[in-house]
Amino acid sequence: MTSDIAVKICGLKTPEAIAASVDAGARYIGLNFFAKSPRSVTVQEAAALGSVVPVGVAKVALVVDVDDATLDAITAGSLPDIIQLHGHETPARVAEVKARYGLPVMKVVGVSDADDLKVLDSHLTVADQILVDAKAPKGADLPGGNGLTFDWNLLQGRRWPVPWMLAGGLRAENVAEAIRQTGARQVDVSSGVESAPGVKDAALIAAFCAAARSA
Repeated sequence: MTSDIAVKICGLKTPEAIAASVDAGARYIGLNFFAKSPRSVTVQEAAALGSVVPVGVAKVALVVDVDDATLDAITAGSLPDIIQLHGHETPARVAEVKARYGLPVMKVVGVSDADDLKVLDSHLTVADQILVDAKAPKGADLPGGNGLTFDWNLLQGRRWPVPWMLAGGLRAENVAEAIRQTGARQVDVSSGVESAPGVKDAALIAAFCAAARSA
C-alpha cells in the first residue's frame, strides 16, 4: 500500500480477517459494537481481536448513539485508538466524547444530497476526522454497511480542514474511480469485502486494497 491512500476495513470479527486486512496493507481496523449489525462484536470479543492488531494499525471502535457507560466499557476493554460515532451524535456530543476519553473521534455523516454536507460542516471544529458515507434509507436497521453509494460528484473540489474518509458501497470494482472523482485519500469498506453479511473474504480484501492503491 502506498503512502497516498489509507484503507479502513470495518466490521472485522475474526483474527483471520484482521490478518488478511493487515497483510493487504490496511491502516485502520474497524470493530463494530452496534448490536443489530451482523458484524457486531462484544467488548470481550473486541479485546481479544484488538490484541492481534499490530502496532501502527489503528483500532477503530464503531458505536451508534451510545451512552457514557457503554463507551466506558468499550474503551476499557478493547483499548481503541479512535472512536467512530456513527449515529445522530451532535457536535456537542462529539466534543463530550473527545473530552471524556482523550481519544480522537471520527464522526460519520450520511450523505444523499448537497444539504447533508451542511451537517458535515457543523462537525468540522470538533471531530478529528470525518467519514462521509451514503445515507441509510429511511427505516433501515443499519446506519451504514448497506452497500449503497451516493453521488460522488457532490464531493468534487471540496476540501476540509480535517482528514476525511470516503465510504458507501465501495468495492474493488469501483474504489479507484471513487478516489479519482472525489479526491479521497482515505477509504472505508465493510460489505464490499464480504462473501456473506458479516463474513470477510481475504481475497476480496486483497483485491480492494490493490484497487485503492492503483488509483
